[in-house]
This record gives sequence, C-alpha cells and structure tokens, in this order.
Amino acid sequence: MRPSSSSIGSGSSRRSSFNRSFQLPDEEIGLDYTSSVGGAMLPVFLNDLGRASTTMNNDDLVEVELQLEDDNIYICSVTPRATTPMSARAEDGASASGGGGGGLLSRSLSAASKFKKKFGWGSSRASSEAGDQPPLPPPMTEREKRKMKAQLQRTTSGAQRALTGLRFISKTTTCSRTGGDSGEEMWTQVEAKFDALAQNGLLAREDFGACIGMDSKEFAVGIFDALARRKRQRLSKICKDELQDFWLQLTNQSFDARLQIFFDIADSNEDGRITRDEVQELIMLSASANRLSSLKAQAHEYANLIMEELDPENLGYIELWQLEALLLQRDVYMEYSRPLSTVSAGWSQNLSNIRPVSMVRKVSCTLRCLIHENWQRGWILLLWVTAMSALFIWKFLQYKEKKAFQVMGYCLCAAKGAAETLKFNMALILLPVSRNTLTWLRSTRIRCFIPFDDNINFHKMIACAIAIAVALHAGLHLTCDFPRLVNSSPEKFALIATDFRNKKPTYWDLIKGIEGTTGIAMVVLMAIAFTLATSRFRRNVVKLPTPFNRLAGYNAFWYSHHLLAIVYILLVVHGFFLFLVKDWTKKTTWIYIAVPLLVYIAERSLRTCRSEIRSVKLLKVSELPGNVFSLVMSKPQGFKYKSGQYIFLQCPAISKFEWHPFSITSAPGDNYLSVHIRIVGDWTQELRRVFTEGKMPVSSIGRLKFGEEGNICQKGLPRLHVDGPYGAPAQEYQNYDVLLLVGLGIGATPFISILKDLLNNARAATDSNTSNTDLSISDDSLSSFASTSTSQSGNKRPMRVKSAHFYWVTREAGSFEWFKGVMNEVAEMDHKGLIEMHNYLTSVYEEGDARSTLLTLVQALTHAKYGVDILSGTRVKTHFARPDWKEVFAKIAKKHPYSTIGVFYCGRPVLAKELKKLAHEMSHKTSTRFEFHKEQF
Repeated sequence: MRPSSSSIGSGSSRRSSFNRSFQLPDEEIGLDYTSSVGGAMLPVFLNDLGRASTTMNNDDLVEVELQLEDDNIYICSVTPRATTPMSARAEDGASASGGGGGGLLSRSLSAASKFKKKFGWGSSRASSEAGDQPPLPPPMTEREKRKMKAQLQRTTSGAQRALTGLRFISKTTTCSRTGGDSGEEMWTQVEAKFDALAQNGLLAREDFGACIGMDSKEFAVGIFDALARRKRQRLSKICKDELQDFWLQLTNQSFDARLQIFFDIADSNEDGRITRDEVQELIMLSASANRLSSLKAQAHEYANLIMEELDPENLGYIELWQLEALLLQRDVYMEYSRPLSTVSAGWSQNLSNIRPVSMVRKVSCTLRCLIHENWQRGWILLLWVTAMSALFIWKFLQYKEKKAFQVMGYCLCAAKGAAETLKFNMALILLPVSRNTLTWLRSTRIRCFIPFDDNINFHKMIACAIAIAVALHAGLHLTCDFPRLVNSSPEKFALIATDFRNKKPTYWDLIKGIEGTTGIAMVVLMAIAFTLATSRFRRNVVKLPTPFNRLAGYNAFWYSHHLLAIVYILLVVHGFFLFLVKDWTKKTTWIYIAVPLLVYIAERSLRTCRSEIRSVKLLKVSELPGNVFSLVMSKPQGFKYKSGQYIFLQCPAISKFEWHPFSITSAPGDNYLSVHIRIVGDWTQELRRVFTEGKMPVSSIGRLKFGEEGNICQKGLPRLHVDGPYGAPAQEYQNYDVLLLVGLGIGATPFISILKDLLNNARAATDSNTSNTDLSISDDSLSSFASTSTSQSGNKRPMRVKSAHFYWVTREAGSFEWFKGVMNEVAEMDHKGLIEMHNYLTSVYEEGDARSTLLTLVQALTHAKYGVDILSGTRVKTHFARPDWKEVFAKIAKKHPYSTIGVFYCGRPVLAKELKKLAHEMSHKTSTRFEFHKEQF
C-alpha cells in the first residue's frame, strides 16, 4: 500500500484519501503502548498530538509521515514544519526567551521527539529525516505483532463466542455461579454423589468425573490434576470443601477462567508454556474421551499442525495468548473450511417465510395438513372398517333368523359374524405382502390413491383384526355356544337335530370333531406365529434361556410365519365341515381366499423361478468397520431397478428357505449391483463367514479370494440368489422439488443409490451441455437435474429434484468408510452444491464441550489446509453429537420457500416420530410443504 502523509495542526492540514475507523476496547485503554504496533494505536496518537498542539501557538505545525501496511500504521518521520513564517516566529521566540533555545523549532523538535519516544512505531522502510534526532526503537518482531493483534481481537463478543468452545460441564447440566436455583440444584446433585462415592469424607481422584457428572474418566482426572496444581499440591483425594472449590471453578462463566483451566490441563509442568508433546498429550486425552482411537495414532501429526499454526518461529512452545487466539479464531477456520464441506449458503435468507400463527389459523392449518397427509390412509381404513362391519352385521342378522338362534342365542350370531370378518381378513392380509404386485402398482396412477408405503403397517393392522376375530369366534364357541347346545332341552335341540344327525353331541364330541380339531389347531399355530412376529421377539430383545433362545430372532419369525401355510389349509377344511350349513354353495371360505391365495402362490413361484435364473457372480467383497461388509455382484440380465428400491438375497449354502431384504446401494446406471450388510443376526453372520473366513469345507465352499473387481475366483464359491427389485418409499424421490434424506447408521444405504443417481444425471446434463447437443440446458435446468435419465429403462424423463440434503447420523467413526468413495465423488463432481452432505458422529461430545474443543480446532485446521476431514477421511466435514432437527427443518424451509420437500427416513422408529412431527409443524408454519416417508421392510 502506498505511504500517505498528513500534517496536523490548527492552521492547515493535508489528509490521506485512505479512510479507516478504529475502535479500541475499553479494557485496553490503560495498557502501555511503548512497544505497540497496529492500527488501533492511531486514535491515541492523534489525541495526544491534539493535546500537545493546544499547548503550542496556534500556528505551530508538526509534519507526520505515516505508512499503512497490512492493516498496520507505522510512523516514518515526525518533523517540524520548516516555513518562513515559522522560522521568523522561532527567532522571535528565541529572542523573547533570552536565547535559551525555546523557540518554535525547538518546541517542535521536542514535541516530535516526545511523540517518537512515547510511540515507538517503526517500519523496515522508516527513516529519520532529521539528522540530529535520536534513533527510532527497533521494529517489533512478528511474534510481538501477533500478540498485540491477539490482544486487540479479544473483544467481549469474541470471548463470548469462545465460551461455547470451553464448556466443562455438559450443556444439559451447565449452571452459573449466579444461576440462582439452577446452580444450587446442580451443586445439590453433585453433593449427593459425593456422599455416595466418598470414603471417610474424602473423594478419590478416580471418582471425580462420576461425581461431577463427567463420564470421560481420563479427561476428568486431567481436570482434577490441573486444579490441584493450582494449589501447589499433588492430591489423590479431596474433601467436600475442596470439591466445591473445584466445582465453582469449573462452572465459572468467565472466559479467562475457563481458558486458564484448559491451558493448565496441558501445562503439566506449570511453566506457563505448552510444548509439542503436551499438545499431543491433550489431543490423545480428547480422543480417548470421545472414543476415537484412530485419532490417537495421528496425534503427533495434529500436534505438529497446531504448533505450525501457533508457533511459526519454531520456538517449541505456545503460550496462553496463542491458545486464546486460536479459540477466538475458531469460527474463522470453520468458515474457511465450510465451502469444502458443501454446507448451504443463504440459509439466513427468506426469513419472512416463517408466518405468524394465530390459534384459528393454527387449527385450520393443522386440519388441512392432517387431511392432506392422511386422506389416502383414511379412505382405505374407512373402506376396510365398513366392509368388516357390513359382513359382521349381515352374518349376524342371517343367523338371527335361523332356528339355531333359539338354541344358542346371540352368542352364535356374534361368533358367526366374527368368523365372516375372519375369512375376509385372512384373504386380505396376503395382499400387502405381495411385493411384486405392489411394486408394479407403484408404477401406475393408482399410487396416487393408495398409500403403498404403509403396506407393512396395514398388514399388521389386519393381523390384529384377525387376532380379535379369532378370540371372539373361538371364545364364544367354547364358552357360550357349545355349553348351551350341550345343555339344551330336547325340545329346543329337536329344532337343529338334523344338523347333528339326530344325535345330541357332548362337549367332548364337539371338541374332537373335525370342526373343533381344525379350529383349535389354527388358534395354536396363529398364536405361535403372531407371538414370534412381535417386535420384541423378532428383534431378539427378549432374552430366553437355552434352548428357548432360538424362539427369538429373525429366523424364528421367518419359519414360524410359514406355519400360516398350514393355517390356510386348515381354514379351508374348517370352513367345509360346518355344523349348521349343509349346502356347499353357502360354504364361502374358499371363495374369500381363493384369489388372494392364488396371487400369493404365483408370487412365491415367480420368486423361486426368478431366483434360480438370477444367480449372480461376486465381483468384490469388502469387510468394513462397524461390523459391516459389502457385496458387489454382477447385474443379472434384464435386471432393472430404481434408486431407493431393495432386493432379497438367498444363500442356499446357509439356508434354502431364508430370504433377507437389503437396500440397493448402486445406481441404476451402474454396471454392477451392490449392497451393504450389517451383521445383526445369525444369517448375516453366517453369510460373512461363508464369504470371508472360508471355514466351510473346501469341497463345497472355497475361500473367497480378495482383489479388485472381477478378479475373484468363482470356483467353489457358494451360489447367491437375488430376488427383486421391490418397491420402497424412497423410490418416489423424483416427485419432489427438494429432498431431505436422513439415515441412521446402516439406514443410509437406500439414499446412497439416490445420491449416485443424482450425480449420474448431473453428469449427463453437464456432458450434454458441453457437447452442444440439441438438448439445451440452462442454469435452472441444471440446478434441477433436468437431464436425460441414465437409468437402464431408457425412458427420457426430466427430473424435478432441485436440491438434496443428506444427513447421516452414526455412532462410530469407522462407519464413514462404508461410503467414503461416494462422499468424495459428491464433493468432486457437485461443484454447484446441489447435494449437501452432513455427517454427524454421536460418539463425540457436542461442539462446545471442552472434551471436543481441541478436536474441533484440529478438524478445522486440517480441513482448511488439506480439505480433508479428520474423522471421515473425505472432503465432507463431520459434525459432532446429534443434529438439532428443528433447526435443520427451519433452515431448509427458509432456503426453499414454496417448495415441496420429500423427507425420507431410514432408521430407528423413535426418531421417525420426531421427524414426522416436525414435518407436520413446519408444513403449516411456513410456505414449504414437507412430506414424510419412512422405509419399511
């Protein structure tokens, strides 16, 4: 920057064209600026200069030459202004003073010397223009300049922001010393824990973390030792008063206090300096507290990175002010690395999108949203309930007119009405699990009227209705009908004697007959199948002793469900041998179940035939962290699918009957088929063993030879059959303007295929644009992926999707290895930020906790320097702890007003409820409409 000069005085002045305002914090006013440097000194200098000028004659002038460089201001020279009037006045002043040398020139020289003496500002190019003036002080070193800059940057707002990065107590338990009841309540809890853990009134050093509510024991011990060193003691136990003193220091809201504690944790030798080894120890301590063993091996590299940033002079240590500067600049590093992690810009826009909601408007919007979201379910359920009610009433009234009513009364009518609904539901329950039929129907216009995403839920509801009907039908027969028939008078029995071959049956005769035997057998088989299909048994939550433990788990559910095939056979037999019906045309059981049963049998036959044809070859098998392995297979001939769909896999070497569903992670345009499988049961564990450990007999199953794709020796490998693809909620992603994809752990698999498909379409759009074909793509069309679909179906259909937000929440850092290639490809190909990827690691303490503060800084420095995240190993930055889903929905609503956003979720049901509730709330609070979908298998 060019030097600029200014003359200051009362008579005239020359001003530089460069104008900059300076603000000096109040706490810095009293500092000694003898060795200061920087732009913030200019106001003090000018104020002193103004006061000096007032003591002189109004015409006394001093010429000051300033230099602006790198936001710092340096004095090049301070000299009196030598003009003729001034010289004359100097002579007059000299004679007036009796030749004592006190004229204007001497006063000006004296003033200049005083200014230089007080403000030792220098520059490498500064030089004195007065030969008899004392030399300027030596220029400040770069370290001194950085220290002064750090002091000037330390403002109240900056320190307050830094506080969020130095929280020793969890956010949910933070209390202030002046927090009133909350602080006292927290201390009461700590005091209660002290009483429980202390022995002889003393708390052991190892129990300090448990006492204050910090579950990371090693980090708590580090804090304990740091606070003990302040007392110049090495403590192994503390009393309650000492604990309270420690507690008050930890909960102190002062930035200086928190910073000093954090510094003291690393400064084990109390010399006021942190060496490279001490930084490395603190990184390892933080990694241990957050269960990140992979970072421990790289702690040395990260310590070097911090020292390189904070110790450019290579002195081998850093001081408190340098650590403070790093904390205050944390947001700067984070913002610098943010573009590489594809985080949205402009989320602060469209703030007016959130509409104020009155009570009337809220109620009306709620009703409107409920109707919009549930009208499909509503009319299906209404039709189903109406059909059951009509059948029950019809059969009830029919039997009320029969002679048997006079013998058995309303019990018979109710039992027969329940039986009619039972037959109807036994037929209907097969349709929601006819996957091939549902997949075909999803591609038709009927999908607009039927909620196919709820097929499993509807299947469960029908099962509940069947259970109620069975209990009502069997219970009434056994406890009401049969006793009344057996105990009926001869006159009443004569009315229905022909139905029992003119012989009054005993209760045992009714039980051991074909009707009774088949009915009881069906009840028993249904009870077994329904019980083992419940969530607690199916997910192996129920822990049973050996050998009954085999009654829990997916296999038990799978095999027990096939007992229902016997139930259908018994149902037909039971419906044919009825007590009170002789005309075969009125025995309607087979009429109800004939068509659905034929459809289901055809589906199972198709699955068997298709799987025999679609025996795939393995191209690659990879064992991944987190108990996951991936299979890359050849794509069967004519196999077409959509992103978001899933397939069933069968390995005859393990079981010839078991089929298990897995989401497809490859894109439709890929020339291979891939799935990622998490080991959560005995079948998946056996599958991994078969393909990776090679413990099966060599004659039947050889060991898989690992290598690049296509280099696997197929000889001796077990066969793997594929059935599908089958429809899933995620396959409808193309019907929305914006996508919000949320996956928990392995639940990210259905969305990986979607991301790949979006990238393929974006790539196709870019290639079409650069090749100058007839397809003209504008920025808007490119941003909405309006390109030719690369799916194998060959249908060229513009895609509606403008943007996609992918949130992946996992507990293990190793999980990011599963789709590392996909994340890097998104970061590399998606230059316009059309796909946002947000990784969240819940095993790490939330950003702001002292246990994760250093990791956050290391992450930001590494990402800013190398563009790689330390946890995922990709360009996508990893966030700590769990997302604030309310904030996520609000930001997406602000960024995409008047859009329809498809929210697709795959994971545990607990979060599904929260996301569904937020989608509903934000739909009536903003102009953005959210439609929630949950993956079901």
